[in-house]
Amino acid sequence: MFVLTNQNSIANQFLAELRDKEIQKDRARFRRNLERIGEILAYEISKSLSYTSTNIQTPLGLAPTHLPNQDPVLVCIMRAGLPFYQGFLNIFDKSESAFIGAFRGKPHADHQFDIEMHYAAMPDLTDKPLIIIDPMLATGKSVVSSLNTLLKNHKPATIHIASVIGSREGVNYLQSQIPNAHLWIGAIDAELNYKYYIIPGLGDAGDLAFGEKI
Repeated sequence: MFVLTNQNSIANQFLAELRDKEIQKDRARFRRNLERIGEILAYEISKSLSYTSTNIQTPLGLAPTHLPNQDPVLVCIMRAGLPFYQGFLNIFDKSESAFIGAFRGKPHADHQFDIEMHYAAMPDLTDKPLIIIDPMLATGKSVVSSLNTLLKNHKPATIHIASVIGSREGVNYLQSQIPNAHLWIGAIDAELNYKYYIIPGLGDAGDLAFGEKI
């Protein structure tokens, strides 16, 4: 598991701005900071991909380099994932994309909830690296439900899960349910509240990016 805040970098500033309740009032800035964290995590994930040595013909000679063997498929969990996904697409600009409409259903009396999925569109995922992009990893249920949908008829080569902020409970759940997945997270917070929102977290990422839903 890779946690971005385990080391000091400019990403700390972007995460701090995402959390700041005053800066959050600027939706464009909030979306851009999600995009920036996506770009940084995409770069980190790129280090784990397989590469092949090759030569590039310049106007003056041959330049040796290493190029990726295969582009990952980017899986965006909508709607909150859209700005975060854009950051990944900025880096993996040749990648195919999949889109999953997964969201929390109406809470039960005990505040538990089911994940509802009303949309899924994807290319062939077989033998390809897969990056599931979901900015908030609270319980981990939406990621597991989305992955189960993706794996019904496909078998990717590797599975990467990227989030901006995760809860310790959500991380533990993913590690128990998808032990072969690689986790890439901006920051891990200690707990969930009784409504299963991350504390301190940042609030509802979808509402902050696009406006409150009704």
